[in-house]
Amino acid sequence: MADPRNLTPGQIVEELDRHIVGQAAAKRAVAIALRNRWRRQRVAAELRDEILPKNIILIGPTGVGKTEIARRLARLAGAPFVKVEASKFTEVGYVGRDVDSMVRDLVEVAVKLVKEEELKRQADRAREVAEEKVVAALGLGATAERAARGRSQLRAGTLDEEEVEIEVSEKPAAPVIPIGGPGMEDMAQQLQDMMGQLGSNPFLQAMGGGARRRRRRVKVKEALRILTEEEAARLVDMDRVVREALDRAQGSGIVFIDEIDKIAGRDGAHGPDVSRGGVQRDLLPVVEGSTVNTRYGAVKTDHVLFIAAGAFHVAKVSDLIPELQGRFPIRVELDPLRYLDLVRILREPQGSLLKQYAALLATEGVDLSFSDDAVEAIARIAADVNERAENIGARRLHTVLEKALEDISFSADAKAGQRISVDAAWVQERLAGVLGDEDLARYIL
Repeated sequence: MADPRNLTPGQIVEELDRHIVGQAAAKRAVAIALRNRWRRQRVAAELRDEILPKNIILIGPTGVGKTEIARRLARLAGAPFVKVEASKFTEVGYVGRDVDSMVRDLVEVAVKLVKEEELKRQADRAREVAEEKVVAALGLGATAERAARGRSQLRAGTLDEEEVEIEVSEKPAAPVIPIGGPGMEDMAQQLQDMMGQLGSNPFLQAMGGGARRRRRRVKVKEALRILTEEEAARLVDMDRVVREALDRAQGSGIVFIDEIDKIAGRDGAHGPDVSRGGVQRDLLPVVEGSTVNTRYGAVKTDHVLFIAAGAFHVAKVSDLIPELQGRFPIRVELDPLRYLDLVRILREPQGSLLKQYAALLATEGVDLSFSDDAVEAIARIAADVNERAENIGARRLHTVLEKALEDISFSADAKAGQRISVDAAWVQERLAGVLGDEDLARYIL
């Protein structure tokens, strides 16, 4: 695959096609949105800040691929990505999560992403230092010649099972600080960070507190892993990591707001609906572009891409407040999944469910395969149950397959070395009892 940062819209759709069946309109919309981020970086600086992302709202029933499209898009972009559920937010003043928390979550993901990249970048240097320490601990570094020979043995793995005593740092666990209420997550996190930083204070260590160094006796292979991780963490420049993470969150972050239809409500609503309009009003400035304070610093949301999604069975997009509707100019309706779509979902994606089950059972030595008529039977049952009960789209395939393969999964350890071919008759036999009782099927499948 080409560099994800340089993928054309056509290439983005091709990559999405490897994992998601159908939904061409939605794939085109997100592909254009992602490519526009690449284009924006190449626009003259004086115009760049004026180019705002065109936020997208995906409309369609559950299980048709809305979340998967957004998740795969973020992977392709190598961008910080968070998924939040709008129904979890409450208006400021009510108990629950405030909308700013999704931006704080985005920054946390960005910091983790950049830190992992930096750890990989430092891995070779950290490994060298770890090898030097292990060689010294084994007493093989008395001369340059012996040290070189010791390093060669380490890399060849001939010393893996030898035991060695190493010195490692041991930080006390930071206490969990129970602080609730909207907007209080940062304060709790900052207090925990402060407690953790005190643990590494040299003065406290000298006084017998904080993080301590202690000696452990472990096998060489484990010693190399521990020391490499410790050294890599020491080499990482966290100030640079935070700066880069803030830039990525602001410039390429993606926030997926699921169940946005759950906060659509009419004016004058009472009871559970009372804060829906308030949540929309709180959400509006974040989506429009505002500054949110996080424990790493202030973050502007002007260029964060927001992708919202909802089934909109009861509410309509027009039930959202007009200002919020206007911040999602691109609207895409996803198609409900039919029988033939479910057949394709079982067969085509790179990580299809059938491949997943076969791989899981292969770990027990069972060779599992599915005939064409079995695939069609599974898809037909899933489609029929979706029509008779609540339509949960492709998620129905999980329940049908799990029930059909329950016996094999339970006794796989006793079937090592066997080849099992699942056909339509097998599927029908395993599901006959459930399918014959419509009420039971409603609860089991």
